Amino acid sequence: MNLYSAGKVSFRSLRANKMRSALTMLGMIIGVAAVIVMVAIGAGANERIAAQIASVGSNLLLVLPGSTTSGGLRSGFGGTPTLTMGDAKAIQKDLPAVALASPSSRSSGPVVYGNQNWSTIIQGVSPEYMEMRDWKTIAGRYFTEQEMDASSKVCLLGTTVVQNLFGSEDPIGKIVRIKQAPFTVVGVLESKGQSPQGQDQDDIVLVPITTLLNKLAGSAHAGSVGVILVQAVDGDHVKEAEREVVSLLRQRHRIGPGQDDDFSVRNLSEMLALAESATRIMSLLLGGIASVSLVVGGIGIMNIMLVSVTERTREIGIRMAVGARERDILSQFLIEAVLLALTGGAIGIVLGAGGAVLISRLAGWSTLISPAAALLAFGFSAAVGVFFGFYPARKASRMDPIEALRYE
Repeated sequence: MNLYSAGKVSFRSLRANKMRSALTMLGMIIGVAAVIVMVAIGAGANERIAAQIASVGSNLLLVLPGSTTSGGLRSGFGGTPTLTMGDAKAIQKDLPAVALASPSSRSSGPVVYGNQNWSTIIQGVSPEYMEMRDWKTIAGRYFTEQEMDASSKVCLLGTTVVQNLFGSEDPIGKIVRIKQAPFTVVGVLESKGQSPQGQDQDDIVLVPITTLLNKLAGSAHAGSVGVILVQAVDGDHVKEAEREVVSLLRQRHRIGPGQDDDFSVRNLSEMLALAESATRIMSLLLGGIASVSLVVGGIGIMNIMLVSVTERTREIGIRMAVGARERDILSQFLIEAVLLALTGGAIGIVLGAGGAVLISRLAGWSTLISPAAALLAFGFSAAVGVFFGFYPARKASRMDPIEALRYE
């Protein structure tokens, strides 16, 4: 008997017991659907983390003002403004492993246009900041080095600010008031979405850092900045850039051997990669948990095939008596098990894809249906059918024809 004939016989046998076959497939359907949904949720989370990493920038270091000790009291990070504009310029100019450096300081306050107002983050940066963050404009332009040197009152708006102040009106060239000071809008930033910490990166106004320090925020420490963002020349030089920054700042701040740094350097790439790794591990864990239901479905197939072999003992004896070989019986029952598994797997893929789309729309979670995951689930369901169907099929093929014919 060839495979085609064995397949026809197997299909007729399954069709003769429709309800039992459907209930047996249910385990595979649930298992495959669960795997597809869990993998889609995990892949969506990974994609979201990757997008957030891309939105922050690549090969970046964040230099924070560190702790200092004064009068026996130790202040925490940012407690004292220990970083300056001069530090940022020296980092960019003197360190070979550094491509760009931008000082940055933040404030907050109302931005007013006409009868509309919006409270937002006001961040002072240098022109290099936009290049380091790969932050493009969708309208207008960046401010220039000359405007920064002159502490010009120009600004770039995030899309959230534009929507709340201008609606559909073009903001380029308009005058807005930031903390009662008039600023000319020269550009609108492209949308960056949420940061890895869940903050809206588009709810921001960028101004030249000199303008922020001299005309908006003010500081008792002239030239001090909140943080310095540093970009290495490439991914292979991030560690070297970190060592060079630490060495230069210790020298500039006159920190002697054995003394604590009054600054802190953090590798943003490592922090974000750690978040991505955690999400990937969670995806694998979810997929592994869902795969358990596939094994349960396979046990159900084995159970029903053993019942089927027992019920059809006399049929097996008759077929052997009229010339069916051992491999013919083996292939018939093995094909039945694989058909159950594959049919359940195919239905499970459809339901799983539908479930992933439904979760995305109802719960607002990001899901990504991977064709590779669907093929893997389908192939795994076939393997489950072969693995759990082999023992019942082998048991049927090794029956004694005489004993089988006597079976009542």
